[in-house]
Amino acid sequence: MKVLLIKDVPNLGKAGEVKEVKDGYGKNFLIARGFAKLATPEVIEAWEKEQAKRAEEEAKEIDKLKKLKEKIENITLTIRHKAGANGALFGAITNKEVAEALKEKGIDIDKKHIDIHPPIKQTGEYEIDVKLGHGIHAKLKLIVEAE
Repeated sequence: MKVLLIKDVPNLGKAGEVKEVKDGYGKNFLIARGFAKLATPEVIEAWEKEQAKRAEEEAKEIDKLKKLKEKIENITLTIRHKAGANGALFGAITNKEVAEALKEKGIDIDKKHIDIHPPIKQTGEYEIDVKLGHGIHAKLKLIVEAE
């Protein structure tokens, strides 16, 4: 029996591959649990169309993220924070503060995607990593000033 794998199956193959398997294994395990479908020409054609559509949507999303990366890297964010006489901040700059400041500039980024490492505890100029998805990272310029 020939099956089209829908999901990766250890010791058999990756999603999208057509494999020859024994009838019982194909019907009772692979197809019954949703790992595969019977490899008819219609099923294979539908799978290929779906994969092409997914690839096109992913390409559009990556293009959108690249534009957002360029937009983020072209702005300089300024955050005013309470600080002592020597420039040491009372507390640290949080990713929530950065996300709110970005939102004021018209860029909506989830605070979980903003990576501040090491913590910012001094006034000055910093570069922050913003994870956008699909392996795309933007470097945000941040200036911390004393209030």
